[in-house]
Amino acid sequence: MISTTDIIRGIGEGSTRAIAKALSRVENGSPDSTTILDKLFSRQQGFSIGITGPPGAGKSTLVNRMITRYRSSDNTVGVIAVDPSSPFTGGALLGDRIRMQSHATDPKVFIRSMGSRGHLGGLSGATRDASVILSAAGFSPVLIETVGVGQAEVEVAELADITLLVLVPGLGDDVQSMKAGIMEIGDIIVLNKADRNGIDQLESYVRASLEFMPPHQRKPEVVRTSAVTGGGLEDLWNAINGLVSEQTVKDRKSRSAVKTLDGILKENGIVFSKKLLELEYNGRKAAEELILAGRLSPYAIGKQLLKRAERIFEDHGSK
Repeated sequence: MISTTDIIRGIGEGSTRAIAKALSRVENGSPDSTTILDKLFSRQQGFSIGITGPPGAGKSTLVNRMITRYRSSDNTVGVIAVDPSSPFTGGALLGDRIRMQSHATDPKVFIRSMGSRGHLGGLSGATRDASVILSAAGFSPVLIETVGVGQAEVEVAELADITLLVLVPGLGDDVQSMKAGIMEIGDIIVLNKADRNGIDQLESYVRASLEFMPPHQRKPEVVRTSAVTGGGLEDLWNAINGLVSEQTVKDRKSRSAVKTLDGILKENGIVFSKKLLELEYNGRKAAEELILAGRLSPYAIGKQLLKRAERIFEDHGSK
């Protein structure tokens, strides 16, 4: 069996086998998964893009286009295709891999189709950890495609540095029944299949919905595309590049640190996390600064807080 040390070293060397092993161990909740993630967190580079939207919106076709686009610039591209897991088998559908088959033999494209399985953090936790691994392996961007716009998918999309909300004409009640504020999750709203009837009505509805956003909040850009024909894709690339340019590496690292720490605290069920952070690290802000300085990872902090909580309960129980 390949050791934890070999996996971490192999990921640094770009070994596909090591990356696959790390992803499997993290998905399956192996005992050494926290160690792997702890060592890899500070090695992350590049940026990630979340792609979410209702089924049938053309997300996989759009992701295919994005892979082609970034590979033409010699980027290495990681793809996490989030599929619904069966409650009986824990298996994930492999449809996304089939649709992306044209890139399957490209050694600079790594595609992983995954579901929540038994991962402690569920869908968002498993996806976040997979993104850490691919980013540390040098893939940039990491594309995260989700299956819909439910709460789980929204959480997954929010893990990314940039989120695309993909909508298409003809959804009718599906769009109008979206939860209040769903439009706000997208940094860019992509109106796909723009060659279809109803695109004008869809854009009018979307823009009207955005008017209800708070005045101080940045409104997402709205872009029409046709992933099949290629129409409007240049506008989408420009919108994405504009957001990437706005975000400094420090901003992305800070956001990643906060989101990851939040997720880990939630997953570990540390009810008194605020108090524990004060006891162990002199508060939340100090803990975040340790992460940004590269001295600790959120995974190490989560593990330490859990140990502290266990000691407190043991001491209390012995009295």
